[in-house]
Amino acid sequence: MINRLRSRPTVSVVRLSGVIATGGSFGSNTLNDAGLASLLERAFSKGKPKAVALAINSPGGSPVQSSLIGARIRRLAAEKNIPVYAFCEDVAASGGYWLASAADEIYVDESSIIGSVGVISASFGFHEFIQKHGIERRVHTAGENKSLMDPFKPEKPEEVERLKALQKVIHQNFKRQITDRRGAKLADRDLFTGEIWVGQGAIDVGLADGIAHLVPKMKEIYGDKVNLVVRGQKRSMFQRLGIGTASDVLSAVEDRTLWAQFGL
Repeated sequence: MINRLRSRPTVSVVRLSGVIATGGSFGSNTLNDAGLASLLERAFSKGKPKAVALAINSPGGSPVQSSLIGARIRRLAAEKNIPVYAFCEDVAASGGYWLASAADEIYVDESSIIGSVGVISASFGFHEFIQKHGIERRVHTAGENKSLMDPFKPEKPEEVERLKALQKVIHQNFKRQITDRRGAKLADRDLFTGEIWVGQGAIDVGLADGIAHLVPKMKEIYGDKVNLVVRGQKRSMFQRLGIGTASDVLSAVEDRTLWAQFGL
């Protein structure tokens, strides 16, 4: 039995599901480089896998964490000379698509939501509310730009322009990632407006390579006897018990807002 198992080709399956963020609450499925580092190392090394398959379901989040995770995947793939396949589920948008672009081939479901290559910043303005309730805002800074986009002060045009300039740099980095990874596969049109596509539409513009699901596609490539080893993030004791804090509620609201952009 052991010899037969060893002779079967192994594919490591890594599930990347959740919002991409630096930190995560006890109850959230948060993706970040620190949390995924050891998992990805095992996926590319343990059991001498023939390939790594990424099962992606993410509405995005932090551009830096997206970049770090994607770079780690590419670095390990190059070091181990192992191909990477991405299988997008409900949504692989914004940072979620950044993760998918780290793969050599990207596959989607007919109803997967793909794309949203752009940068967004959302906030609220409370200055009229606090004035109405007689609340005085006191802010003291050393540096005139230290309180950029303070939600408790009226929005200033010059601060909006500064924020947009910062977003432009991040957007350029995102565009470079996709053009470097997808190259000539991309349609000759602007795909970086934040637009999203569904299933075949993503294939038509070159953001995906085909419609396929993980198990049958891996069997098609590596044979019916392929050994699929699923590797996931370890959950803390608090996550297993479902214990959270007040901050978890805010985190959950933010997570739901990201998913809701895509009707999920």
